[in-house]
Formats: sequence, structure tokens, C-alpha cells
Amino acid sequence: MSRLWKRGRVLLRRMADGVEPPFDIAERAFEFALMVVEFVKGLPPGVAEYRIAYQLVKSGTSVGANVEEGYGAESVKDRIHKFGIARKEARESCYWCRLICEAAIGDAEAAAFLADEATQLARILSSLIQKDQRGL
Repeated sequence: MSRLWKRGRVLLRRMADGVEPPFDIAERAFEFALMVVEFVKGLPPGVAEYRIAYQLVKSGTSVGANVEEGYGAESVKDRIHKFGIARKEARESCYWCRLICEAAIGDAEAAAFLADEATQLARILSSLIQKDQRGL
């Protein structure tokens, strides 16, 4: 039960073999934010852990928020800008997850999974940005 609590339901479900992420980028980014929040709840207490957890939650939840803002943008240029911010936040999330792995302050397997998911989100957002830029 403690391993389930440390990883969280959504994170465990997604880490299971054969479970595909949502196709919709907004839903996938939301699920990523939820997984980040669940993961951070299982980090040990301490000053360094608190600071890293704070940064990961900020960047991890910002991805989805900026994707939502992008879909509500007033213009294509504004959407490109919001998706660009979301991409930067995904890359930052990957950094914090890698740091957690290397510093051995949390569940390394879950942190590596989240780092990979953040990288995939950044790549998807890059594709969406390129598609919009071609349409300008």
C-alpha cells in the first residue's frame, strides 16, 4: 500500500505495461500534472526535497495550463507563444525529474517515467508549434 501511495493511482496505471497515454494533448498534459502532484506527495521531507518538489510542481502543472491557454488563444501567433511556454515547462519538468533520479531523493523509476513523459510532451508541442508556424 505504501508503494501505491508514493506513486499514486494515475502514475501507477500509466507505468503499467500496455497502458497508453491519452491522444488529446490537453488531456495528456492534465494527466501529466496529476502524476507530478501524486509523485511529489511521496518525496521525503527535507529542504532540498522541498525546493525541488516545489519547482517540479510549478513546471509540471504549468504545461497543461499553458496548453489550455493556447487553445483559448486569440490568434495563431498567441497559440504558438502559449505552446512554446508549455514546451519550455515540459523541458524544465524533465530536468527536475532527472535531478531527482540522479540525487536519489525519490522513486527513481517513477521519476524516470515522468522525465520521459515530459520529453514526449515537449516533442508533441514542438510538432504542434511547427504545424501552426507553417500555416502563418
